[in-house]
Amino acid sequence: MSRYDRQTRLPELGEAGQARLAAARMLVVGAGGLGATLLPQLVGAGIGFLRVADPDVVEESNLHRQTLFRMSDIGRPKALVATETLAALNPDCELSPLVARLDPISARAAMAGVDLVVDAADSFAVSYALSDLCQDSGTPLISASVLARQGYAGGFCGTAPSLRAVFPDLPAQLGSCASNGVMGPVVATVAALQAQMALSVLLGHAPSPLGQLLTVDLATWRLGGFRFDTAEEPEQRAPEILAPSETGPRDLVIDLRGDPAPAPDPAPDQRVVFVCASGLRAWRAAQALRGAGHPHVAIVGEGT
Repeated sequence: MSRYDRQTRLPELGEAGQARLAAARMLVVGAGGLGATLLPQLVGAGIGFLRVADPDVVEESNLHRQTLFRMSDIGRPKALVATETLAALNPDCELSPLVARLDPISARAAMAGVDLVVDAADSFAVSYALSDLCQDSGTPLISASVLARQGYAGGFCGTAPSLRAVFPDLPAQLGSCASNGVMGPVVATVAALQAQMALSVLLGHAPSPLGQLLTVDLATWRLGGFRFDTAEEPEQRAPEILAPSETGPRDLVIDLRGDPAPAPDPAPDQRVVFVCASGLRAWRAAQALRGAGHPHVAIVGEGT
């Protein structure tokens, strides 16, 4: 019996669909909570090539939701451990670990030759940077985010609007799993939706998950979603998300990581680049300056 017998029995997949999956090349950014569920699903389905990018190491405090790892993996790079484990699950899949923190330059290189990008980093700076790159290259992007007991998964770019078209700005309050907490089953639920969306894009299923957002609220037991095929792209990508090496001598760089920075006084055509650890303070400072009438703003987040 074939490894893929149960899924190739589906008339919408079949042997032809399995061949499409075997020929597919994917980049998954993030091997943490979302990756713990979606990576085995993708590899188990028979994806031909999978590059896994993650800069972090396995930590005990994350094991409640990062169930791809074991206690013996603590301190080892997530991307490396994940690909070792996934290789044992399915030797048909070519796996490439990338232990690196992606920025807009390194992400462009990591995306080379892939058919689909999956954003499982749970970092807004990464998500927006990937969306910008995917929109420019026409590459589909499946992005997801989870916090506490809520989350979403969506299909962006490719034939659909970008992340910026749906979320042109960040919410007033933006938490993190480390500060606000998260439940493992919610992460796994959203990641399973994300994996199914990715496979459906590669298989060309209709209706396409590109242009679709699915929401999960397991605090109130509500599932929802909407299509955004006609969402309009913002006139300007503001703020731009830059790699540190993309700043130049003419830029006015404002570092927000230490003491409060002085109010910027840029020339009218000068780009102001705000820098902070996560990118969040930089984003808000850039948007405030843009709202005051200065259009040339960008951010650098170490979390990118």
